[in-house]
Amino acid sequence: MREEATAFVPGHVTGFFSTHPDDDPTKAGSRGAGLTLTDGVEVTVERAAETTVFLDDVEIEIEPVETVLETIDVSARIDATSELPIGSGFGVSGAMALGTALAANRVFGCKLSMNELVTIAHGAEVQAGTGLGDVVAQAHGGVPIRLEPGGPQDNKLDAVPARARVEYVTFGELSTADVLSGDTEQLTAAGQEALSRVVEEPTLLSFMYASRLFARDAELLTDRVRETIAEVSDADGQASMAMLGETVFALGTGLSDAGYEPSVCATHPAGAVLK
Repeated sequence: MREEATAFVPGHVTGFFSTHPDDDPTKAGSRGAGLTLTDGVEVTVERAAETTVFLDDVEIEIEPVETVLETIDVSARIDATSELPIGSGFGVSGAMALGTALAANRVFGCKLSMNELVTIAHGAEVQAGTGLGDVVAQAHGGVPIRLEPGGPQDNKLDAVPARARVEYVTFGELSTADVLSGDTEQLTAAGQEALSRVVEEPTLLSFMYASRLFARDAELLTDRVRETIAEVSDADGQASMAMLGETVFALGTGLSDAGYEPSVCATHPAGAVLK
C-alpha cells in the first residue's frame, strides 16, 4: 500500500447519445459516441482520516467521488486539477470518479480489476445523475462508440479508428441532471438514429454530421451554440455541440478559421492511466 497515487483521465465530449435507465445504476447508461481528449483531469488520492475533495485547490462536494470511496470503504483526501471547465460537457465529474477509483485502488491495495473500478465509477455517476456514459468512454480512450448501455460488464464498445486535432469554445454550463430528469423520448430517438449512422459509416466526418443532426433533432441547441456551429460551417469546417454543455467543439482548425480563439487539444490515444 502507498500513501498517495495519481491518475490521469482524458476529458470526453459526447456527440450524441440515447438514455437507457435501469434499477441497477451499473447497468443503466447510454449508447452513443464521442471524443476523448488529451485535455483532462489529474486526480491524486492520499490517505486521510476523513474524506475531502479539492478541485483546482477549491474544496467542493462531488457526489460521484464520495460514492466511489464509500463503495470501496475508504476515506481519503482527493486533489484534482482540471484542464477543462466543469459542467460544460467535458465529463469532468466522470473523470474525477474514475481517477479516484484508479488511484484509491493503488493507495489502499484494493486489488480490484480495471473493469471493477470502471463499474464502480460508472455506477456512481449514474446514481448522481451527472453522466451516463463518460466513464466507460474515458476508460477506453480514442473515439469510442458505445453500442450498449451500462458498465464494462454490459457495454459493448467499438471505435472510429482515427485521431484528430480538436478545438473547443465554452460559453457556459448546462445541467446534465436537469436534462436527464426530463422527458428524454425525443432525445433517445435522435440518439439511436445518430448511432445507426455512425455504425454504418465509422468515420470522423460521419460522427460530426450525426452529432449536428442529433443536437438539432433533440432540441438541445442554444442560440449561441447554433450560431457558432453555423459560422464554422460557413468557414468550411466541422463543428457540433458537446453533450451536455454550452460548448462547441470542432475538428482541425474549424473554430480558428471561423474567427474564434479556441482551446486546442487532440483526441487521446488511450484511456485513463495511473501515473
